Amino acid sequence: MDAARDARILVVDDDDQLRSLLLLVLEGEGFPVILASDATTAVREVESGHCDLVVLDVSLGLDDGRMVLARIREMGDLPVILISGKGDTADRVLGLRLGADDFLPKPFSPVELVARVETVLRRSRVRSAPAPLSPATTDGEPAGLVVDEVTREVTIDGHPVELTAKEFDLLAFLARSPRQVFSRGQLLEHVWSSRSEWQDEATVTEHVRRVRHKIEPDPARPRWITTVRGVGYRFEP
Repeated sequence: MDAARDARILVVDDDDQLRSLLLLVLEGEGFPVILASDATTAVREVESGHCDLVVLDVSLGLDDGRMVLARIREMGDLPVILISGKGDTADRVLGLRLGADDFLPKPFSPVELVARVETVLRRSRVRSAPAPLSPATTDGEPAGLVVDEVTREVTIDGHPVELTAKEFDLLAFLARSPRQVFSRGQLLEHVWSSRSEWQDEATVTEHVRRVRHKIEPDPARPRWITTVRGVGYRFEP
């Protein structure tokens, strides 16, 4: 059995029928499933440490799924896939800004849900690499940014930088190929194991924005992750 099938999925939705359908689909693919119908139960399950990924409905009756997402992000980097009946761009971007790893608009097929779950789990479990990446020096002085793929730690001038799992994956991928330009589509493929036909390229744009906010002295004038207009992004050593 694929090791990813050992991952426990927390499904959070106040719709009894949809919750039962997701249980049937995910258990049919071999995933252990935990169910929650409200925000309080969802947060309690996350706090217990019993789940490896959350499938979270944006609308939870009187509760807002995005508030649950914000609480999850306060506790750590547990992967979260938001699902929503709206599916508009504003809702999607807001979810990504709050730290969702993926966004799936309703209605969706069971096959697509399973594919998204597998992709997010695979990316969140990447942990190995040959050595720390210390970007090139300038005038003999260290650049200050160190990306250690073994420990999955990032430091700037020795100070730790807190990144989510996907933010780290994106930064590490770019840093492995200094000055090479990658389009958003290429980054979706390499970092998310996805394609623009399946996932909005705004996912990449939003994650770049978040990484810049955390590592750049001036995110509006980035030093390390720069934009190549009309093409994509590159890492500047």
